[in-house]
Amino acid sequence: MNLEKLELSTQLLIAEARQRGIEVEILDAEENFIALRRDGRTEYVKQATRTSADTYISALLMENKEVTKKVLRTAGMLVPAGGKYRSMPEALEEYPAYQGKKIVVKPNSTNFGEGVAILESDAELSAYRAALETAFALDASVLVEEFVEGREYRFLVIGGLTRAVLHRIPANVRGDGRATIRELVEAKNRHPYRGEGYRKPLERIRLEAVELAFLSGQGLTPENVPAAGTVVFLRKNSNISTGGDSLDLTDTMPSVYRAWAEKATAVVGAAICGLDMIIPDVTAEGADAAYSILELNFNPALHIHAFPAEGKNRHVERHVLDLLGFR
Repeated sequence: MNLEKLELSTQLLIAEARQRGIEVEILDAEENFIALRRDGRTEYVKQATRTSADTYISALLMENKEVTKKVLRTAGMLVPAGGKYRSMPEALEEYPAYQGKKIVVKPNSTNFGEGVAILESDAELSAYRAALETAFALDASVLVEEFVEGREYRFLVIGGLTRAVLHRIPANVRGDGRATIRELVEAKNRHPYRGEGYRKPLERIRLEAVELAFLSGQGLTPENVPAAGTVVFLRKNSNISTGGDSLDLTDTMPSVYRAWAEKATAVVGAAICGLDMIIPDVTAEGADAAYSILELNFNPALHIHAFPAEGKNRHVERHVLDLLGFR
């Protein structure tokens, strides 16, 4: 079978498995469901990181962002303040509590940045309502949280240890003084690392409703020509799934933040976890250094750590196979 039809994370896991003499059977290509066999034992894996190493309850804990926050807060860890709402009227009634604050509106149980909106402190009720409508279209419950200032980092924890750290930057282009924003997007999308459907390391940058609205908020359109060296951001959220860039910072991330990521993962009993953390000042290394854990993600992507926009391949698929006992 042509492995290019599989998600890149699954491709990486299969390649490493075969190097270790593990027999691989593709059970369902569309679902990226495979079986790994060696020495009379079998492990089933879906989408590279859904494995028997994680319990069903740990997956459910990570899937529910509000439950995750409560569990982490009880364990003494820092998470954003906010509320969970099950209906539009309930969320709209709370608008005065968020007025004048920079906030994040997002579905309670989705991944990959779907339905996430960041509203500035001067956002009006109409913008708040629109963000809620988008989030409720994807989930029966929605979270509204205070925006935490700082840089966002993705920690990949496997088997209790931080195996990789990325800093994710929202979808952007850099002006050259000649090309329009649209032309710069097209040029950046031609990079061999960019594609669609998680079959390439980075997703293509889109110029659709969300990106157009964000440009408009900056007084720009896709036909504007940015000055040479000027970086134009096309989104607020930094997800790679929406065209963001990734910078590998595994070797330079202070141990205090690694330890918090590992503690949070242990609190929910997760064997494999993609943890998103905001750090205001990553040079602060003391025990009282500020941070905020945004969410824990079950089934995190591996490929983003293999092909960062800047940095080296962390070969994290090796740790998944080690965890499953295929050393």
